[in-house]
Amino acid sequence: MILNRTDALYAASVFTDYFSSFGRIDDYLRRVKLERMSNYPTSLPGMGPQDDMFSDFTMHPNDMEFECREVTSEIFVNYLEIVTSHAVEASIPGKSIKWLVYEKNTNKIAGFIRLGSPTINSKPRNDWLGSVPDLPTWNKRVIMGFIIVPTQPFGFNYLGGKLLAAICCSHDLREILDKKYNTEFCLFETTSLYGNIKGASMYDGMRPYLKYKGDTMSSFLLTMGEDIYPELRKWFEEKNDGPLVKKTASSRKLKTQTKMIGMVKASLKEHDTTKYNEFCECIKTATGVTTQKRFYMSDYGYANSKDVLTGKTDVLVKSECFEKYSLENITKWWKKKATKRYEKLKIEGRDRHELEYWNAESIDKIDIIR
Repeated sequence: MILNRTDALYAASVFTDYFSSFGRIDDYLRRVKLERMSNYPTSLPGMGPQDDMFSDFTMHPNDMEFECREVTSEIFVNYLEIVTSHAVEASIPGKSIKWLVYEKNTNKIAGFIRLGSPTINSKPRNDWLGSVPDLPTWNKRVIMGFIIVPTQPFGFNYLGGKLLAAICCSHDLREILDKKYNTEFCLFETTSLYGNIKGASMYDGMRPYLKYKGDTMSSFLLTMGEDIYPELRKWFEEKNDGPLVKKTASSRKLKTQTKMIGMVKASLKEHDTTKYNEFCECIKTATGVTTQKRFYMSDYGYANSKDVLTGKTDVLVKSECFEKYSLENITKWWKKKATKRYEKLKIEGRDRHELEYWNAESIDKIDIIR
């Protein structure tokens, strides 16, 4: 559909005003977080989700023990919303399993894990394999970490992010996944959340559990916030006499936004070449806000994961370090690192003592990228 000139200029101005309001990924994340927290219900004192978060920051790492509890999407999202800085998606196509990680002695939440079907394409993965993978095999034998988020300052004081990431690589969680999906997983993969904006990731320094395999070729347009998107989508649907994308489509918001931008470009190209070029430049600049993400893999201690994934064999072979991937041994590995971190922070007086969680008042007090 081609919009008339007035409508095309109006729609272009909405996109331009929105995407021109931030120049970095953290600017975008803070805007989206502020919008979401403004609609988050206020809890009575002592009855909010934050009261279930780990908060005994005098506790030594050696005194901690952990377990994962699978929960519903509703419970997971309700807790995660006040902890993470990224926008939380409640409905995810494909495989999806959600765990809350509890510190057992306090029975408090230390972090969040969501695993799911791997992304369709990844340059570091293709480079590692030497080719594009067979997707049916890949989806059957590989799982991806989409959310690996510690509560704060558990993450800061105790290297909580490394603990959660290592748990994802454990035999204990892999065996749960094997049973749930009736297969044998042989590879775990994940990416840094914020790309290379910090030049490092909490997944660095985690060998043998996680190994860095390169940077993704990230270049995509971020989706508009819910303060603008619903009204603009409705406007386009009225012009189009119906939805731009099927209601059952996956990633419907992203696909709808892409359709809207395509309509604006086609319309401006017909009506006003100068405005068309300006709009294209704006979208190109906004696309550059996203950054390459650091890509990591774990073979769960198997010696021949690549051979299984490329079809050379169906039989997994354990490596010499296979037993290191038990949850017990992973916890021991973490305790050594966490103890060094925790004691150093205490000596330097940099350990944090207050639970950090998002609300409308804290939005400018907490680092959006931590």
